[in-house]
Amino acid sequence: FKIESHNHPSAIDPYQGAATGVGGIIRDVIAMGARPIALLDSLRFGPLPGSSRHVEGVVAGIGGYGNCIGIPTVGGEVYFDECYTNNPLVNAMCVGLVRIDRLMRARAEGTGNSLMLVGADTGRDGIHGASFASLELDESSSERRPAVQVGNPFLEKCLLEACMDLALTDAVVAIQDLGAAGLTSSVAECAGRVPGAGARIDVSRVPRRERGMSAYDVMLSESQERMLVVVERGREAEVEAIFEAWDLTSAVIGHVTDDGLMTVVDGTHEVARLPVGLLTDGAPVRRLVGVAPEQPPGLNIDALQPLVDPGATLLRLLASPNLSSRRGIFRRYDQMVGAATVIAPGGDAAMLRVKGTRLGLAVTTDCNSRYCHLDPHLGAQLAVAEAARNIVATGAQPLAVTDCLNFANPDRPEVYWEMEETVAGLAHACRALDLPIVSGNVSLYNDSSGESAIYPTPVVGMIGLIDDYSKRLGAGLRAEGDFVMLIGSSHNDLGGSEYVTVEHGVVAGRPPALDLARERAVDRLVLAAAENGFLHSAHDCAEGGMLIALAECCLLGGIGVRCPAIRPEAPLRVDAAFFGESPSRFIVSLPSRAMPALQSLARRHHVEISLLGLAGGDSLEFEGQFRLPLDDMRQAWEGAVT
Repeated sequence: FKIESHNHPSAIDPYQGAATGVGGIIRDVIAMGARPIALLDSLRFGPLPGSSRHVEGVVAGIGGYGNCIGIPTVGGEVYFDECYTNNPLVNAMCVGLVRIDRLMRARAEGTGNSLMLVGADTGRDGIHGASFASLELDESSSERRPAVQVGNPFLEKCLLEACMDLALTDAVVAIQDLGAAGLTSSVAECAGRVPGAGARIDVSRVPRRERGMSAYDVMLSESQERMLVVVERGREAEVEAIFEAWDLTSAVIGHVTDDGLMTVVDGTHEVARLPVGLLTDGAPVRRLVGVAPEQPPGLNIDALQPLVDPGATLLRLLASPNLSSRRGIFRRYDQMVGAATVIAPGGDAAMLRVKGTRLGLAVTTDCNSRYCHLDPHLGAQLAVAEAARNIVATGAQPLAVTDCLNFANPDRPEVYWEMEETVAGLAHACRALDLPIVSGNVSLYNDSSGESAIYPTPVVGMIGLIDDYSKRLGAGLRAEGDFVMLIGSSHNDLGGSEYVTVEHGVVAGRPPALDLARERAVDRLVLAAAENGFLHSAHDCAEGGMLIALAECCLLGGIGVRCPAIRPEAPLRVDAAFFGESPSRFIVSLPSRAMPALQSLARRHHVEISLLGLAGGDSLEFEGQFRLPLDDMRQAWEGAVT
């Protein structure tokens, strides 16, 4: 599994930028010999309605490619902020399954073995796409539309199935996706993984769909739906037969050498020769210096106007673009193709069953970039912790992380400082939660003419495993009469919160404090309770705080909750109790008979739990404070992003 960005192309051509981003991450998984089973995305746009062109194009591109190729898009996230107005972020994640003994490596081994280019014919689309991704966007960026690739999901579906057939033969030594910089990077990377290996490429043998292409064009083309395959010498016909059966082009374009050189010829004319190591490891290392920027504005919570009407505030927050339902977006994606999705989008994490077993894979993407803007080190840790909570909320054990690090121009000292702090924060949190980071991507220069820079946005993709998917948990309440509990404790964590941003119009303060040992204890408690069958539902508290999470539990389950009034003891404020974003918290529901067992587990894990109320009825009520019918909440929640 891996996540990658396609930000700059999506800014210029939202549909094709997003579509080919999906196609590229799928091929990364195919190149491992794995069958893709799920797609996720993480999207950032400027405020609506100004960003409608980007939103519509990107969502259509993701759905158009994923739906056509037959891979379900099961999860993701969407956020809106002014800093993304000219620099939308489109990050795509793909998860695949492969038997370990069939895992493919992208290593050009075996002198004399053939290099075959398979899939689509080569055209001029995407030339300079890699260099375009390393530039700030400006007024001339629209002129670079030819650098945006054009995708064909139906052809990629054939390529996928052909590559799955390759796994049934031992004629293939390696498979490498053709991504950024096309043949140049794929051949160099494949050879560079084997000490002393080189490659000789004859561009005249590359099948083309356009006339007049130079060797330069062919080597840098980023035409989609193409793979490089290393085939044992003498067995090329076996591979050609597989691709012919899928009506795909295949051609031997060169062979592996032992001279450590990448040699490019055009027929009898040599056009390039240079050491492979120069392309893979020879780039000069730039030592930049990070300088912390000015401290973001502080937040004096004592100066905030007191919360007068929590019910009216809840409705406004539910209708805010960053907290509202994403149903208007994910309903345009095929979520069930493949018949493996057992938790669909809309809750904490999605889940897919591993066919032929009882295993379930939980998958999610997460990042609160507002936190990262205020404190990149802490914000990165909070992203990992929230992703883990989303996995745990389904009853699955978090396994590993992939990340997509989106930043502005690192030549600016304050941006480089953000990168350093973010990477350190990710590393710290993953070590504390025992989660390896196994893959990832970095996208830089996400700013416009040196003026409009994005917030640091380290998107965390995470997978988890449950031994029996029939024990999975959803976020929605399931039964009237259930106890509704808050696991974890609340504090005055209003810094960077959606409540302060929406109600008070500022992005300020320090993000919520995070105790990773406590985070791990809370996760273990919920997992133990889920494994023992004590819980009916679980939902993590994140953006918007406890009251937003509780409202979502009601709306997703179609069941209300009756609660006594919240009168917190000092120093906890009423607004922080309702809308503070303290981490390490879940809202769970359980039958009354399971309460003693949950209390015992909580004592064993040294985690605080408290009763919020009883499930039932058709409204969310805090006695003496507010009562809102579910229909009113749903109207607000589902109306912001359609």
